[in-house]
Amino acid sequence: MKIEPDECSIDDLARRPGQCVPWTGVRNYQARNFMRDAMRIGDGVLYYHSSCAEPGIAGLAEVASAPYPDATQFDPASPWYDPKATPAAPRWVNVDIRLRRRTRLLGLAELRRHPELATMQLLRPGNRLSITPVSAAEWAAVLALLDTP
Repeated sequence: MKIEPDECSIDDLARRPGQCVPWTGVRNYQARNFMRDAMRIGDGVLYYHSSCAEPGIAGLAEVASAPYPDATQFDPASPWYDPKATPAAPRWVNVDIRLRRRTRLLGLAELRRHPELATMQLLRPGNRLSITPVSAAEWAAVLALLDTP
């Protein structure tokens, strides 16, 4: 899951009550569908800092809730407001994410150097999705890289 660190960095997540944050503001249907249909409580999350000087995996988190309507879609003051969404027919959902641990920054360039991650959706040219699935093999490869000094 990608996030800009000035929005909620891994350090911000660590300081939040319960080290948990609702993953609001997703306004891409494919990313929403991943969150709504594929994520389950306890699933691992690669907490990825994007749109910053050093993009990369900054920590590990987990899905801490089932999907539920994203309240920002109903708030006209929110940048994520959606005038077509109603409480009776919400268009957007979010899940809560809980910190497992901060890690060293596993940068984009380092991720790209490893052939076992060549098919990782995050690394595909032109990928702009904030939420992408990670295979079990990719997850294991990332954990092995994080445990390597």
